[in-house]
Amino acid sequence: MIAPIDVTKNIFTAFGAADVDTIVQWLHRNVRIEFYGPGVIPYAGMYSGLDQARRFFETVLSSVDIHQFDPEEFICEGAKVVVTGHLRLTARSTGRQIESDFVHVITVADEKWLLFRDFMNTVEAANAFSR
Repeated sequence: MIAPIDVTKNIFTAFGAADVDTIVQWLHRNVRIEFYGPGVIPYAGMYSGLDQARRFFETVLSSVDIHQFDPEEFICEGAKVVVTGHLRLTARSTGRQIESDFVHVITVADEKWLLFRDFMNTVEAANAFSR
């Protein structure tokens, strides 16, 4: 059995490698992704199911250049994993930087991500994507 924290670390590794196919393999067929923020952020919104989850990760990876994505702490209790960290990105459409701490709240079921919620400074992201 794969522990929820290890599932999460596998997805983070795949994200860092921009490997969407591997990310999707670690997602539950009923996955739900919640990224809070205004519509100017290309990947903001709610996503349900594998096809939409794939679209979310593809949109993130095609919208930004990742300079720093450092998970700092993984806290796991049962099926819940909370990850805190820091990121520094550049919005490709404007060339502006996004720098923020983040918190990801994840629920794992059947050794796959069932729910992924992303919290960061969306004001920073919105400013970076605004023209």
